[in-house]
Amino acid sequence: MQVKRIGVLTGGGDAPGLNGVIRAVVKTAINRYGLEVIGFKDGFYGLIMNKYLCLDLSSVSGIIHRGGTILGTSNRDNPFRFPVTENGKTVYRDVSDQAIANLQELGVDVLVVIGGDGSLSIAHDMSKKGLKVVGVPKTIDNDLFATDVTFGFDTAVRTATEALDKLHTTAESHHRIMVLEVMGRYGGWIALNAGIAGGADVILIPEIPFAYDRIKEKIEERRKDGKLFSIVVAAEGATEKEGQMVVAKYIKESTDPVRLGGIGQVVAERLAEITGLETRVTVLGHLQRGGSPTASDRILSTRFGVKAAELAAKGPWAQMVALHGTEIGCVELNEAVKALKKVDPEGEMVNAGKAVGISFGN
Repeated sequence: MQVKRIGVLTGGGDAPGLNGVIRAVVKTAINRYGLEVIGFKDGFYGLIMNKYLCLDLSSVSGIIHRGGTILGTSNRDNPFRFPVTENGKTVYRDVSDQAIANLQELGVDVLVVIGGDGSLSIAHDMSKKGLKVVGVPKTIDNDLFATDVTFGFDTAVRTATEALDKLHTTAESHHRIMVLEVMGRYGGWIALNAGIAGGADVILIPEIPFAYDRIKEKIEERRKDGKLFSIVVAAEGATEKEGQMVVAKYIKESTDPVRLGGIGQVVAERLAEITGLETRVTVLGHLQRGGSPTASDRILSTRFGVKAAELAAKGPWAQMVALHGTEIGCVELNEAVKALKKVDPEGEMVNAGKAVGISFGN
């Protein structure tokens, strides 16, 4: 099949580097393959509601340094479970055929989906209905299977590390325990990397259930050595042994309904209780998603976008671009979304942290 026009959308949460991917897809598609490019607004919502704009070289000029996405995004609009109002009530319908019909009407031959496990799972399901799809992995959590690194992760780690640098000075001045809550639902990659880079004393991640008495031991050990403050980094999905994740709320219409949040406050209150020390908590939240991408994320997003345009133009389709070692390649979508990538509790990174005196609460 000769490809003449491709579509692109960004789904799920935003991440630094999304604009870099869009820019690279558009520039490569036009300059190298002579293709037309259509961008769908606000993720799959734009695909379902047929809201789009034509992307040319001027559309992507000067955007590589910008955070967010010029197309907009959404994590609530699944074509296979789309909310509609009927008789005053919200019901969920499969409108995937409508979305595919919109693509056909626009003459879009291949759709490039930039997103995390939820968006790429939708892309995989649409490919099973005959749509030609190329996926680009996006998550600041770095927990997508089948790629070594995702863009946005480096920027999120930088943000968390800078926060730890600032917390160190106030913690030392007031002899406090400072708890920093970072993103990481099921994978503790941000907490682990930022914790090591930022000199944390305790790192709590989902892969290693923790016990408060072990954290207390570390804090008391430091005080005996004359270090009257301690820094704790907690991934939002961290859990106490035989405990459960702290859930802030559920959003049933979302493609990922669980919203975590609050583990930092829980940990801070408990540590204050068992140590008698003044404790404060900082939640980075969406600060980790925002801001200008690092040089590393700009380069990786560009490389991903170039490869995505190549696959869109030439095939094979139903693939996700991926970084393996130092090379950009691709993997089948069904392989890419089958599992999450988690921190190895016995791996080199964790052992390196332990070697320099970091406690993981176990």
